Amino acid sequence: MTIRVAAVGDIHMGLDSQGLLRPAFDTLPECADLLLLAGDLTRHGTPEEARVVAQEVRGLPVPAVAVLGNHDHHDEQPEKVTAILRDAGVRVLEGEATVVECAGTRVGVAGTKGFGGGFVGRSAGEFGEPVMKEFVRTTRRSADSLHASLKELDDQDCAVRVALTHFSPVADTLAGEPPEIHPFLGSYLLAEAIDTAGADLAVHGHAHLGSEHGMTAGGVRVRNVAQPVIRRAFNVYRLSPA
Repeated sequence: MTIRVAAVGDIHMGLDSQGLLRPAFDTLPECADLLLLAGDLTRHGTPEEARVVAQEVRGLPVPAVAVLGNHDHHDEQPEKVTAILRDAGVRVLEGEATVVECAGTRVGVAGTKGFGGGFVGRSAGEFGEPVMKEFVRTTRRSADSLHASLKELDDQDCAVRVALTHFSPVADTLAGEPPEIHPFLGSYLLAEAIDTAGADLAVHGHAHLGSEHGMTAGGVRVRNVAQPVIRRAFNVYRLSPA
């Protein structure tokens, strides 16, 4: 049995985007068992834009699981964006896990937006001004929730586990982005959470100029599915349960 995981992030839908992705999403049953949405689904995080996204994914023939991105927080109404997407049938995760049935196989997805901070050797620390400490603590809390939700799946009889974030857990998939902004594109703490809890695949977005392929230090495959990177409605990744 092979699980086919379709994934895309950074679709940045606005009021003029209605119908752009639905034709491609309608083909999902032919090539995928579930759809992962890796954040930045809207341009500015407004409820009106969220309703556009909801229409693109409502009633999809495969399960859809999502996390929000920084753009989805910009209007400071992430709860409303989440509610609109959930009403359309999307499982929106933030420090949570869910299990989907795919062709008789249980697939666990743990999701969180994540945050910045940088990578080993060039990362921020919890030191100095309160605002700097809170920056790093925000990422640490997100990574801790990802670790906990992945571990939660240990008891759910899942054949495979996927970590879904918006920010990147590794520097590999940032290749092409200016090095100066890497600390704002992800954090090694997310990769540590993935490696210590265990996963079969990690999917993220956010890095528009980055690269698709990467790997954690522990050997977990990482894929940057930001639409400007993959240049299509979605990519499909195949997972073979042990």
